[in-house]
Amino acid sequence: MHARLLGVGAGFIALFSAIALKLSFATVWMPMEPEKRQIAPQVPTIPKSDPKGEASNDLVLPQVHRATITDRNGQALAISLPVAQVYANPQELIDPKDAAEKLRSVLPQLNEEDTIRRLSEKRQFVYLARDISPVQEISINNLGIPGIYFEPGERRHYPLGTTAAQIMGSVDIDDHGIAGVERYFDKRLNTDRTPLRLSLDVRIQAVVHDELANAMQTFQAIGACAIVMDVRTGEIVAMVSLPDFDANDFAHAPNDSRFNRAVTGMYEPGSTFKLQTAAMALQLGVAHVWDRFSSIPIHIGRFTISDMKTDHFPPWISLPYVMAHSSNPAAAHIALDVGAERQREWLHSMGFLDRVPVELPEASRPLVPSARNWGISTVMTVGFGHGVAEPPLSIVRGTAATVNGGILVRPTLLARDDANTADTTDQNGPLAPRPVLYDPAHDNVGPDSNANADASADVTPQGPRVLSEQTSNTLRKILRLVVTQGIGKNAESPGYFVGGKTGTAEKVGPHGGYLKHVNIGAFTGVFPMNDPHYAVYVMLDSPHPTAQTHGWTTASWNAAPTVSKIISRIGPMLNMFPDTANAAKIDAELAIPMDPGVPSGYRALGPGNDPGDPRNAPHAPTRREVAYRTHEHDVTRTVSSDD
Repeated sequence: MHARLLGVGAGFIALFSAIALKLSFATVWMPMEPEKRQIAPQVPTIPKSDPKGEASNDLVLPQVHRATITDRNGQALAISLPVAQVYANPQELIDPKDAAEKLRSVLPQLNEEDTIRRLSEKRQFVYLARDISPVQEISINNLGIPGIYFEPGERRHYPLGTTAAQIMGSVDIDDHGIAGVERYFDKRLNTDRTPLRLSLDVRIQAVVHDELANAMQTFQAIGACAIVMDVRTGEIVAMVSLPDFDANDFAHAPNDSRFNRAVTGMYEPGSTFKLQTAAMALQLGVAHVWDRFSSIPIHIGRFTISDMKTDHFPPWISLPYVMAHSSNPAAAHIALDVGAERQREWLHSMGFLDRVPVELPEASRPLVPSARNWGISTVMTVGFGHGVAEPPLSIVRGTAATVNGGILVRPTLLARDDANTADTTDQNGPLAPRPVLYDPAHDNVGPDSNANADASADVTPQGPRVLSEQTSNTLRKILRLVVTQGIGKNAESPGYFVGGKTGTAEKVGPHGGYLKHVNIGAFTGVFPMNDPHYAVYVMLDSPHPTAQTHGWTTASWNAAPTVSKIISRIGPMLNMFPDTANAAKIDAELAIPMDPGVPSGYRALGPGNDPGDPRNAPHAPTRREVAYRTHEHDVTRTVSSDD
């Protein structure tokens, strides 16, 4: 008997030892993964130290499926955070009231009475709370309530709040994009967890937002927008629309704040469009820089085309003078010399008749007259930027083409690396890869470095050619003249050789007709004009006069100085520094006379030789030929005249 008891005791010892060993493996050495319906693996691995930011593109949380969105330098703009949904099976609960009380100790916002009612129903599934944090999930799990389960999920978060809010857009409760790049790249973000890298630079975005907000407050404007774009690649480095909102509160943001004025807003471009009038005339050979055009007011029907202030204008002014001092009648004459058909063809080739191709679903189509209504009055008004409404990004794109050698680049919100991987096909076809604008790893600024060189100095613009390089060079000089001697002087930023064009247009009222003394002020600028890299555009909606503007609300007094402030601040951030040492030499190379002389062998347009003068229209055939000499041979120019 004694031997038997010892044998049984040894057996129990061996059995309990085996159980203890198994439990040690299960709980200490090799614990099993929790069931997914219980506590899901919500805690990510601890990241390694990365002071140089080399792992920024690996910003992927294993328990979320929607990809992160970053700026070009790896700063997170949108990220999905792990959360959980709490649900219950009421038929497994022992005491609904006790369960509700315990749950409310962790979730104070829970309605206890409603929860008791729902937990008492004869159902097998009821949701109790959505988007709880991992800490709350663990706390509820520790309560040990039978019948309470968790469903892993994620919540979209925008760490920088208002930064690029209209560009980011938002997602719905099921994590599907409903606006902005979240919607445009919805498929890409849900199928490829690699971070989507945008062309935006949050440093530049912050500066532009700061200066634009200051201008909006100073001039009491009701809205504003600004764009910084690489004229060689089309990469949008910054895009700001005010007022804005916190992207984390998209559902409660007012419509006016969600409205992206840079791509959805339609505004008459005003005199910024004179750049296109000059470009088409020079490119088509209709006009030369030495030709002269009448600045005398034009009467057509019951309307008069005139300038705000004409006492300082000679009756006939050269093309550079037209641009530098922004004469409406003279621009109308240039447009008439081009003619309706060629003017419309030009605007079509420059993309002004179509939706601007950018990765934002909110991009709208411009408002332009139909071809059958493109008569003589339309030709003239469009010539100085009235009668059509364009989104600001279209103006920036057109400006870029005039200074980058004549290539119409495609605006994009993608950095180069992501242009190859993102689903970027839309009605205008796939987007081409874009070069990287700035790479911190190659930021070798120092005493021996080229101060005006950046990581994409050798970039060649890609796209259809719309202007010759010669015409582009001429336009660069003219745009520089606008700032050095014209009405754009307030846009100057010493050492950056800014060029550009002002534009002031009267706003159209809610019931049609123009609102007197209510303007849209805009400036489209480029720097540096000796080697164009970036376009900077600023628009103010309904600015008010101040003591500093002497009662004026025109763009030269509000939008132009804002551009100057932006350029001065963002230049160093873009690895570009003011070159004051060579300023005289560079300005001499960019110089163009305000009144160029007529070369030998040419017959300049001017008094008695203005084919587009509407005062001659009643006495002229529909199409007439005007002969003039060039330095090589005689040619005949055909000019359309619309009745």
